[in-house]
Amino acid sequence: MARSGIIGGVVAALVIAGAVLGVVLVWRPAIAAIDPPSPQSFAPELVKRGRELAALGNCNDCHTVRGGKNFAGGLPVPTPFGTIFSTNITPDAETGIGRWSEGAFRRAMRLGVDRQGRHLYPTFPYDHFTNVTDEDDRALYAYLMTREPVVAAARPNQLRFPFNQRVVIAGWKLLFLHRETYHPDATKSAEWNRGAYLVEGLAHCGACHTPRNALGAERTKVAFSGGEADDWSAYAINTKSPAPVAWDADALDFYLRNGWHPDHGTARGPMAQVVKNLAAVPASDVHAIAVYMADVFGVPHAARDRAAVVAEARSGVGRAPDSEGAAIFAAACASCHDSGRPPPYGGINLALSSAPSAPDPRNLVNIVLAGVRPVEGERSPIMPGFAGTMNDQQIAVLVNYLRSRFTSQPPWGGFEKTIEEARRTQTAYLTTSAAPTSAPASATQRDKP
Repeated sequence: MARSGIIGGVVAALVIAGAVLGVVLVWRPAIAAIDPPSPQSFAPELVKRGRELAALGNCNDCHTVRGGKNFAGGLPVPTPFGTIFSTNITPDAETGIGRWSEGAFRRAMRLGVDRQGRHLYPTFPYDHFTNVTDEDDRALYAYLMTREPVVAAARPNQLRFPFNQRVVIAGWKLLFLHRETYHPDATKSAEWNRGAYLVEGLAHCGACHTPRNALGAERTKVAFSGGEADDWSAYAINTKSPAPVAWDADALDFYLRNGWHPDHGTARGPMAQVVKNLAAVPASDVHAIAVYMADVFGVPHAARDRAAVVAEARSGVGRAPDSEGAAIFAAACASCHDSGRPPPYGGINLALSSAPSAPDPRNLVNIVLAGVRPVEGERSPIMPGFAGTMNDQQIAVLVNYLRSRFTSQPPWGGFEKTIEEARRTQTAYLTTSAAPTSAPASATQRDKP
């Protein structure tokens, strides 16, 4: 009896210790609400810097639903675990972050915890934002607190059990949240280090361009080796890049400023919004990103001399000219892509584009279906979409032809489902309107992440 009593006491002590440890790991205190600060309380130069940083972080793209007010949230973010909706980060006192202090804002950026002490889902990329300095967090806070307040209650996430329990996120952080992982490299230039700070922090490029594990965390050992974003492939942007011609700093700088480059192609999908936001960023920061990323790219394994790539395409790498794919290409594509006119007034030489050379056809299918819309008021590429004029079989035939004619890569196979999903996604995008976001929030909805 005495021995069993001792064992029972030890077990009870372990259970209690485990429970206490669990509370310590999970629990975070609420930070007191404040009266919303006056916009005039922030220095104009601080707000300006915050606007540039918000553009670098692409904040508006994630926190603005199509057709909605800027930063009012509501954007659905699909994940393997369900759908998470972005939240209102305008300074509305009831449904936004108007009652958040700067300290509460910084905690969310660094630790992924909201003002009320709730763990935030890592679709908000605080695993990158932990690298952002206090000064930049302060500027971001100033910018957001001077935006138009919008009454927009948080939409409930649609996650399956157990991922709908925020306690799970505490465990995820123990495994994957590593604070202050960016450290300047004294052997590199100041510009390289500036680019590294932006890419690894606020710009969070790896969030899209790095593959993820089964728990949704970035596989940091293969950083920048390619990922997925909004039904698009985020290409590898290291030595595994599918680019036929190697990227250098000048090409990256031009691409990030203009959204296209004659030797590489056009920014589409989520990358198009990134480029749009970078127009509001100082040129020095964009060039620093280009310098750092050119070093990360190195010389891709598949990259070759530009002249050799073009010559190979002209020599007829692809199928016989009388094939069905060649006939579709001649009717729908050749007038631009075989015209010899350089972009943006002519189509890019597809032998130089990453899309036909990529490991899967998803991006090429998306572009053929949706086309390329011009940027209003700018000299930019344009291409019609063929979703309404080609059926799925014709799209497949054309895409296979582009792969065989303009690359020496093996053919893609069995991508009919890719075409179906791309067409369905495009239809949903064109027909879906913004959900109502003006309803008053209940007490439990306020300050939601």
